[in-house]
Amino acid sequence: MKSSKYLKSKFINSLKDKGIKNEFVLDALATIPREAFIEPALRTRAYDQDALPIGCSQTISSPYIVAKMTEIIYETDNMGSVLEIGTGCGYQTAILSSLFDDVISIERIETLHIRAKKTLSSFNLKNVTLIHGDGYEGYPQQSYFDAIIITAAPDRIPDKLVAQLNQNGRMILPLHHNGSQKLYRLKNTKNGIHKKDIDDVRFVPMLEGKA
Repeated sequence: MKSSKYLKSKFINSLKDKGIKNEFVLDALATIPREAFIEPALRTRAYDQDALPIGCSQTISSPYIVAKMTEIIYETDNMGSVLEIGTGCGYQTAILSSLFDDVISIERIETLHIRAKKTLSSFNLKNVTLIHGDGYEGYPQQSYFDAIIITAAPDRIPDKLVAQLNQNGRMILPLHHNGSQKLYRLKNTKNGIHKKDIDDVRFVPMLEGKA
């Protein structure tokens, strides 16, 4: 059996081969154990480049997608607060917590919210707040965020979330349209919202309300 150190090294090299360059993002993925967020029966696949089921008809995104979305919203001088829509198992949340000063993460499915809270509690993260709520509403209590990351695909850009971006804030989200999905980066500039098409992706739908 290959050692954990060997598997981690191979894992990080595979991300580099796919084009991930940010060393802070790579260090975060090397440090946070993905297997801790995966069902025991699937842990031998923790470092494969695959999305895996986490229950409740949801998935943990592939490591590449987690790394890609994180790298896209990384800005060296603007890493104060981030809002995550779709906590899921909490893996992306943990990655964000090592890069941003403050992480707010919202999950609409209570079962997943409770499970993620239990998993993340073992990491003793002091800068993470988990919310059971409707992601379309965001978190207006905090007003403005430096970054917003959406890990499910809406069929429109949520206006309430755009309104919670700081000046120069950015958002990464998959958008569902005509049976396909694309990943977009939005930037809140002084001249309005700038939208950039990144790549074709596949995410679960973003639904309204709580479950």
